[in-house]
Amino acid sequence: MGRLKLALRNYEMMFLLDSGKYATDPDGVTDAVNKILDKIGAEVVAARPWMDGKLAYEIEGHRRGLHYLVYARAESKNVPQLNRLCKLSDVVLRHLCILPPASLFDLMVAALTQPEAVSPPVEDEEASTDDAVSESDTTAENSSTEETAVSN
Repeated sequence: MGRLKLALRNYEMMFLLDSGKYATDPDGVTDAVNKILDKIGAEVVAARPWMDGKLAYEIEGHRRGLHYLVYARAESKNVPQLNRLCKLSDVVLRHLCILPPASLFDLMVAALTQPEAVSPPVEDEEASTDDAVSESDTTAENSSTEETAVSN
């Protein structure tokens, strides 16, 4: 008899990684995170380093950390195993795993994989200035016309 296969759910995961180890071996640290995700049977949809910076407080002797953002599909029964593996990892300082709404999941995956597909169009500076001037001229003309009509 085979094991019962549950439906995959979309997860947003944020890993706080040792930034010193990431600076010296980014591929090795990324591989360590991917191995954790492989062990729980997760399918990584999108992943990338998000922010490296000073921590608000010291965590396990570290004052700096790298936030690594991952969007993945996994079975919900494997999340406790993810928690255990992250606690045992020498690379992961902290982690967070949430279930985002489907529309947000798809939007964030698109933003990570194709940033130009999500960014708003940039307007031409001259065109926006001309529009602002013509709108203010039209408003001034309308208000003077209304004043004339009221005074008659």
